[in-house]
Amino acid sequence: MSGRFAPRPTRTTVRGGHVVVPGGVPRQVAEAGRVRTWVPDGALDLGLVLGPLRRGPGDPTFRTDADGSVWRASLTPVGPGTLRVSARGAEVRGEAWGPGGQWLLERLPELLGAADDPAAFVPRHRLVAVAQHRRPGLRLTRTGLVLESLIPSVLEQKVTTDEAYRAWRLLVRKFGSPAPGPVGGRMFVMPAPRAWALIPSWEWHRAGVDDKRASTILRAVRVAARLEQAVSMSAEDARARLEVVPGVGVWTSAETVQRSHGAADAVTVGDLHLPGIVGWALAGDRDADDAVMLSLLEPYAGQRHRAARLILLSGRTPARRAPKMPRGDIGKL
Repeated sequence: MSGRFAPRPTRTTVRGGHVVVPGGVPRQVAEAGRVRTWVPDGALDLGLVLGPLRRGPGDPTFRTDADGSVWRASLTPVGPGTLRVSARGAEVRGEAWGPGGQWLLERLPELLGAADDPAAFVPRHRLVAVAQHRRPGLRLTRTGLVLESLIPSVLEQKVTTDEAYRAWRLLVRKFGSPAPGPVGGRMFVMPAPRAWALIPSWEWHRAGVDDKRASTILRAVRVAARLEQAVSMSAEDARARLEVVPGVGVWTSAETVQRSHGAADAVTVGDLHLPGIVGWALAGDRDADDAVMLSLLEPYAGQRHRAARLILLSGRTPARRAPKMPRGDIGKL
């Protein structure tokens, strides 16, 4: 999920918060895509639901329109696809392009939290209850895609937000493919597993990715098919399969299944800031470690990830301190 100081949001706070609409938006063209409409059974906030899928303001796979519509470019099992999701009243409209367009439309409800059950969550703290009341449209997304969450999570290991987002942006733009549909050339689909495997060592270096993270990604794409099969498993079993890959630990597996599986209980352990935020919000302890955080979240067993997101959305964070991790760029060496 590193650099949590205003005015720039952190990876941690972005995980819990809204997507900020950028100035530039994709321009519609005459080309028509496949269309599907869907009516959710309750409140739905597109920014809250899909926000965790965005990797920084320059993410080439994710854009938003001024009207709140969300665009995503994905590499599906049947090929690349672009999806535009918009909400009009109680109805959600999805429009898709490319070989993977139909696949994306078929999974539109799950992407928007249809498999999630917000009613199963019972707040145990006033702060959490208030956050839940103020964000009725929060649902946990389920993309059904493992690598598109695993690879950027690996890039985010033990580096600052800016470094991780820059690496993802540079690598996807250079080695990915233009997104199908009206945003081709402005949005990109992430590279296929073989394309990741063929990235030269100096390109990883230029993107600021050290050998350890690059090697982890290379090991993961070699078993990409096995990892994608984890979508059909429970979140716990999927995490166990992911952690077989050297370099993928509990932090990375949690960050992945939160998005690929909509895992409501996959609380992120090993995060630089999250334990302190949870500790401060629930017990006034800004120096809380993972053990303290897990103890405080124990009343939410089965829903700990949702509880952590609501805490992040509450805005109750400890006062800023000096950064713990300096920003580095090995590409300048």
